[in-house]
Amino acid sequence: MGGPALRLEVVARERAEAEGLVGEIEALMREHNVYRGRVVAFSGDPEMGGFGIEVRTLPAVDRDAIVLPKGAPERVERHALGPARHRERLLAAGRHLKRGLLLHRASGTGKTLTAMYLIARMPGRTTVLLTGGAFGLIEPACALARELQPATVVLEDVDLAAHERDFEMPRGPLLFELLNEMDGLAEDADVLFLLTTNRTDVLEPALAARPGRIDQSVELPLPDATDRRRLIELYARGLELRSEQLEDVVERLDGASSAHVKELLRKAALLAAEDGDGGIAVEDRHLLAALDELVIASAEVRASLFAPAPGPNAFPFPPDEDEDELGDRRRLPALERWRGRPHPSAAVRR
Repeated sequence: MGGPALRLEVVARERAEAEGLVGEIEALMREHNVYRGRVVAFSGDPEMGGFGIEVRTLPAVDRDAIVLPKGAPERVERHALGPARHRERLLAAGRHLKRGLLLHRASGTGKTLTAMYLIARMPGRTTVLLTGGAFGLIEPACALARELQPATVVLEDVDLAAHERDFEMPRGPLLFELLNEMDGLAEDADVLFLLTTNRTDVLEPALAARPGRIDQSVELPLPDATDRRRLIELYARGLELRSEQLEDVVERLDGASSAHVKELLRKAALLAAEDGDGGIAVEDRHLLAALDELVIASAEVRASLFAPAPGPNAFPFPPDEDEDELGDRRRLPALERWRGRPHPSAAVRR
């Protein structure tokens, strides 16, 4: 990391004796490495004078905090955790342990939360974190993972480094470096590559569609009505929820992500807290007012970022009529219905 190196020389009567001692020292270095079993994040730029490693403590994430469609958590757990549980039997049967898992879908659907849950389920395993600003450190990060395995390499928003090769951005070297690191692992290496992305449409097929690199791809979709109810219950913990119009709230959240639901309960709790002292009792008026604010904020962001605007099913524009009734008309935006004024994204939705 740019500092002075330590050189060790061994003098012995026989070469084999010296090599044996060096081997013992290297094994002890790996066993007692201060990063073993820790969560470490790489930062910096090796081309600009080196990089750094930061030890992090991630919050524990319980299983019930992961609200996904039926079957999805089981597929994720089996692929990520199973090889470590059955290591010896799998190796004896000639099966490899290295594996890749891709979590994908829209922003806010729980990809990072799921990754944190998996990390919490693997105590004692070295975890190496790489985000967009540190993708230039793929080689040293993967070297550390190989050295301190069992290990997990987490690459969030991997599309920033792994664009399809004909994509009009100069990301080729990072892509090839990632592919080389994944291919260069020994078959018995217990290293999990855990990748997340919101943009599967731009990922290089040689990465995303190649067993041996990404062996399992799991979509984390926007929550349906059942999961939106579960999310409301989850994020309402610690509050006194007094709602008789919960189904209306659930319906109006059609197209919202898990992050939207979490923010809804945060806003509602704040509104309820300002109404009185003591415990926080969230009533329908708080939920509906918070939902109104959430819709306005989301609509304004979409209007400023997207042209054309997202489809009519995208929150905060949930469907309100059947397609057959619309003919050539667009569905009325939710904000226009609820506020009685032109929608802020009208200019880009024509």
